[in-house]
Amino acid sequence: MKQYIIDELRYNDYEKVKLYLDENLGASEIGGIYWLPIDKEIMTGEQAAHSECLPLFFVIDLKPELISCELLVRTKNRIKCSCICYATEKQRNWLIQYTDDMLKQLEISI
Repeated sequence: MKQYIIDELRYNDYEKVKLYLDENLGASEIGGIYWLPIDKEIMTGEQAAHSECLPLFFVIDLKPELISCELLVRTKNRIKCSCICYATEKQRNWLIQYTDDMLKQLEISI
């Protein structure tokens, strides 16, 4: 799995990130897994056209020692579809920027 990883997270920073994700993405239903909706503006034409698969998401896996952002575009509506694929460069950069902005807002320096 391709991922963007922030490791060596301090526990107090983990708690700040958890609170932020709970408030902005909804409380994790499965231990530390958060679903980040992807902006429609950065979807490929095929992804945007698959209305039955929308919304599309990135998964953020939060553990006390790290944040793992999976670079796989997913849907909760299907297991297999051609719109489920690895992020484009634009999508990858958007996810990294989201994560870095969150850390900056929370005053977490890594």
